Amino acid sequence: MPKLKTHSGAAKRFKKTASGKFKRGQTKMRHILTSKTNQTKSKLGRIVLVSKQDTPKVARMLPYA
Repeated sequence: MPKLKTHSGAAKRFKKTASGKFKRGQTKMRHILTSKTNQTKSKLGRIVLVSKQDTPKVARMLPYA
């Protein structure tokens, strides 16, 4: 059985937690920040977990995570 390749784009975006879930950053924080409220920017700056439905897809892209 050959080695599996890690999806390099996914490796940059997701990290595995100790409990086996995946964490990710949020979108909409790269530019056009002047029109967003401080509350919105604060919430978007946090790290969140990948949804339960998407976790198998991410796990398949990161076989050795």
